[in-house]
Amino acid sequence: MSTQAVPLAGVIGHPVAHSKSPRLHAHWLRVLSIRGHYVPMDVAPADLETVLRTLPKAGFVGANVTIPHKERLLEIADLVTDRAALIGAANTVIFRADGKIHADNTDGYGFIENIRQNAPEWQAATGPAVVLGAGGAARAVIVALREAGVPEIVLCNRTRARADRLKQEFGTRIRVEDWVQAGNVLEEAATVVNTTSLGMVGHPELRVPLDGLRPGAVVSDLVYAPLQTRLLRVAAEMGCVPVDGLGMLIHQAVPGFERWFGMRPVVDAATREALS
Repeated sequence: MSTQAVPLAGVIGHPVAHSKSPRLHAHWLRVLSIRGHYVPMDVAPADLETVLRTLPKAGFVGANVTIPHKERLLEIADLVTDRAALIGAANTVIFRADGKIHADNTDGYGFIENIRQNAPEWQAATGPAVVLGAGGAARAVIVALREAGVPEIVLCNRTRARADRLKQEFGTRIRVEDWVQAGNVLEEAATVVNTTSLGMVGHPELRVPLDGLRPGAVVSDLVYAPLQTRLLRVAAEMGCVPVDGLGMLIHQAVPGFERWFGMRPVVDAATREALS
């Protein structure tokens, strides 16, 4: 009988019952024959630090952290990666052997890997990217696109002031346009990314005019419920390359899983099927 501790990990959010992460990690644990568990944990904001400090004592090796805790995690963590600090939020925690909490952000990595897997011809330098939204997800996407070599990022947000703040923070390669101009700037975009919740189940539709989409442009929607949003459906009809949001959810989970459980999972059709 083995006396080796069974590694535990999970996802912390409030609420968290909707999360697909437990199904994803359970699939990988099963496929890789790893004796480990990954559980959902609904934690109120006031309890976040207490829970994070307690989990390692209960055998947890790490956790994913989702809304509304991503920014607060940076204040609690003992160590923060450069990319998490740049993005201003963290989504992955590693509990180190010395007891310290190490926070990282893998959202940008997941976004780019999803693009590369599902639009293999994509070249960052081909032309400008249009990013819709200016929240936490937009920050991760902007950092990832800049690092990939996109020459210019055109940012449109319903509240312009939030977009202007991101321009001040991220510099000259960001151009801000009013939300009402979003349909027009699509004409120059080689890459289009919706980082808003518009189009998600239970939310209003994305009403941006899409007739300016260029054939061949890569169009990514971070929304994955529904899997095929109106943006992706129209993009496909207009000869663009649509990339849904489920792949980003899967790819952003890879680095954390590898750190916690010691094996790197493969993102394949069976992985997506496990979440359908």
